[in-house]
Amino acid sequence: MKHRNLFMALIAAITFVLAACGMDDGTSEESAGTESEKEEMSHSEMDHSSSGEVPEDLEEAENPKYPEDSQAVIQATHMKGMEGATATVTGAFDTTVYTVTYTPTTGGEEVQDHKWVVHEEIEDAGEETFEKGDEVVLNANHMKGMEGATATIDSAKDTTVYMVSYTDTETGDEVEHHKWVTEEELAPVE
Repeated sequence: MKHRNLFMALIAAITFVLAACGMDDGTSEESAGTESEKEEMSHSEMDHSSSGEVPEDLEEAENPKYPEDSQAVIQATHMKGMEGATATVTGAFDTTVYTVTYTPTTGGEEVQDHKWVVHEEIEDAGEETFEKGDEVVLNANHMKGMEGATATIDSAKDTTVYMVSYTDTETGDEVEHHKWVTEEELAPVE
């Protein structure tokens, strides 16, 4: 009888260990999520609001489509609660904007195609526009672990870029001086 109880206890322990080994650790294809879910997750650490300070050498736009204090509808989907929000423009600047891929200095997963970093937020930027594939060091702090991170340029575009304030359409939170949206990501208020 003693051996039978020992045998049953051993079977129970083995069953428990096998069940634990079969649990989803988040690395299965099923738990990986869609690309849009990954993008939203990668921007979940984004600092929606800022102080409104901009790099010293960032030039104000001379004739922006949306001048400071005007309103526009955000068509960007960088983050939840942004698309469809009516924004007040708090700054308009002519520059080159980049999408970048980098690994945060604080650790964690690589952030791919982050929109946007302006030319003036890149260490030792100089006059020349960076090209796709160039490796740079970021001086931007839109997200935790971004400042000081080594990044790869994914795309570059000369445009007018805007800093905007808006009410998050999902949470109702006020977002102040968000950096950045491009002119193409804004539409007139109707």
